This record gives sequence, C-alpha cells and structure tokens, in this order.
Amino acid sequence: SNKLVKVNEKVDELDGKLNQFEAGSFSSTTTMNGKVVYAIGAVDGGDTIGGTEALSTAYVFKMELNTSFTGDDNLYTRLSAGKWDANFTHKPGNYHIEAKNTASGEVEPLIVDKLWYTFPVGDNTTVWVGPRIENYYMMAAAPSIYKPGVLKGFKLGGNGAVFGASTDGGAGVKYEFGDSGFAVSSNFVSKNADSAGGLFTNEDKNKIDTQFAFTKPQYHASVTYSKQTNKWDSSEYFTTDDIHEMGADADADAYAFRAYWRPEESGSATPEISVGYDIINFDNHGRNVKEGSGYFVGLGWKDMFQADDKIGIALGQPVKATKATSAGTLDEVDPFLWEAYYSFKPNDSITVTPAIWGGTDVSLNNTQDVFGTMLTTTFKF
Repeated sequence: SNKLVKVNEKVDELDGKLNQFEAGSFSSTTTMNGKVVYAIGAVDGGDTIGGTEALSTAYVFKMELNTSFTGDDNLYTRLSAGKWDANFTHKPGNYHIEAKNTASGEVEPLIVDKLWYTFPVGDNTTVWVGPRIENYYMMAAAPSIYKPGVLKGFKLGGNGAVFGASTDGGAGVKYEFGDSGFAVSSNFVSKNADSAGGLFTNEDKNKIDTQFAFTKPQYHASVTYSKQTNKWDSSEYFTTDDIHEMGADADADAYAFRAYWRPEESGSATPEISVGYDIINFDNHGRNVKEGSGYFVGLGWKDMFQADDKIGIALGQPVKATKATSAGTLDEVDPFLWEAYYSFKPNDSITVTPAIWGGTDVSLNNTQDVFGTMLTTTFKF
C-alpha cells in the first residue's frame, strides 16, 4: 500500500507539470506556417515612376496562424514585417506581388497584417467578419488561376477597378448551390470602420462587392459588381492616374468579367488561360472622367521541365479613362504592362523565380516606359 501511495503521488506530480506545460503552449487546434521572401532586381525607367534604376533588394517575413474552435470555423491571423522601397512599390509599374513595407527608419516592426473569423451557417453558407480583411478574400470563387511572378497588378485577372482593395474592417457571406458549381457572394469593407468617421455614415469610404460565379475543376466564369463611395481609390495596382486620382466626392460602379480554363493534365504545351475585363463608371470624378476600362490575359504552364515548376506570361491594359463628362475632355495615355517568369523548386520548401517585366505609358504620360528584371526566392516553413 505504501508503494501504491508513492506511485499515485508521482502520477499527480506529473499531471501537474503537464498542465503547466499545456498552459504555456499553443492551442491544440492552432496551426502555424510562414514564409520569407527575398528579392533582388532593377528597373530601367524606374526613375520615371517614382523610384530609381539602381539594383536593390527587398524582403518580407509573413507568419500565418489558423485556429479552429468548432472544427468547421477558422480564426485567421497574419503577421508581417518587411522593407520594400519605391523601386518595387510603384503601382502599377513595379509593385511586387509580395511587397509589404512596415519599415520605420531602420526598424521593420512585425504588424498584424490580416485578421478575420470564418464560420459556416448550415451546409451551403460561409460567413466572414474581421477588422483586417479585403473584399477579394470573401468571394464566391477565385476569379483567376494565373499566379503573378512579379506584378501584383496581374493578380485576380486584373487587380484594378473591381478587385483593387484595401485591408480594413469588413464582413461577407457566400452561398453555394450544392454541387452545381454555382455560387454567389456579397461583402463590404470600410476604411472608416475603426475610426471616428464611423461605419455606413455619410463620411464613410466603403466598397461593396457582389459576385455571381460558375466554377468547375477545369473552367470558371464570373461577373462581379462593385459599388464604391467617397473616393474609394485602392485601385492603383492596375489603373492609370486619371482613374484613381478621382477627388474626395467621387462614387463609382464597376463590373469585372472573369473566365479561365485549364487542361486536364499538366506538363503539355497547352497552357492554362485566364482572361479579365473591367468597366467602371464615375459620378463626381475630380478629373471629369465618366468611364474607364481595362483588360488582362494570362497564360500558365506547370510541370514542364521538372515537378512543380511553372512558366507564366501575362499582359494587359491597366484600366484607363475612355469617356469624359460633358464638362471635361480626355488627356489619357495608352498604358500596357507585361511579365514573363519561370518558377522552380530546388526542394519542397524553397521556390526560385527569375522574371522580367515591362510596360509603356505605365500610368501617367508617354515618358513612363519601364523594363525590369527580378530574382525572387521564397522560403516556406
């Protein structure tokens, strides 16, 4: 009996230590992953768009936390720290797809970059709500399968008039019609949600997007309507200055048409194809712009020379002004952007992407012609 008492005492001691250990650890339902991105490159003509032509470097560190409380929901948190100067952050001419600048002097603090909660309602409905979210995370379906090698403007089939977004407070809902492939979503993001301006006030600067989509494993088609109020100007990734410099009282209605197709098997000469076309209409535009439009075409090949490699080619016209109001005239450029890249994996955790890109009349005038080269290395863990 004395030995049994001693054994029980040891078990109790171990239980106590185990409880202390668990109290200081992550929840068992929390997972963490992250990546470090390092880039080096130069842009001929970079001095015409707000940067320089110097060879320069940039980096970003991102850490993602996913926590589930019921098994079906998810609390998503992304922490970021990085330094990206003007050589790689001018929109649309050289803004890198991974750019995130948190630098303050010689310090790059780690910030809460994204934060939202997702949960299901029944079998077919998904809800998002959070203080740090963007519209395009709350869509019925992804509008494009083209993955940019350099330019963020080529994200989402043209990251401009409709999908150009800002990380702010917002919420959204998606409904899927069973296994039919049809889905619909509606969401909003407000720049004043966490300020004295308030949410849905006359002063609020917000954006409401509604998407109707049909998606199958090989193809997709969708139309997205966007209502933008009080100078919602987060569209510079794929627009000219005449479009996004709109004045304080501008409102807009915009439409994005998207489609993609991919072959049944990768590794062939037949590419994945993504296309996009945007239309935007303004009220009270400060430069007397009434309408604008732009387009995108992206081609992609996978597993061509080795497993998990990618080849990408994209081109397009950033959204430009096409019609003036009765009180104004147009003095618009004919912008054009393109990129080409090859991405390969030395191992499962490292991706290397050499790329070139360029453009003419990028966003302001006919002296803004650029040509860039970039080597991007991504470490995932």
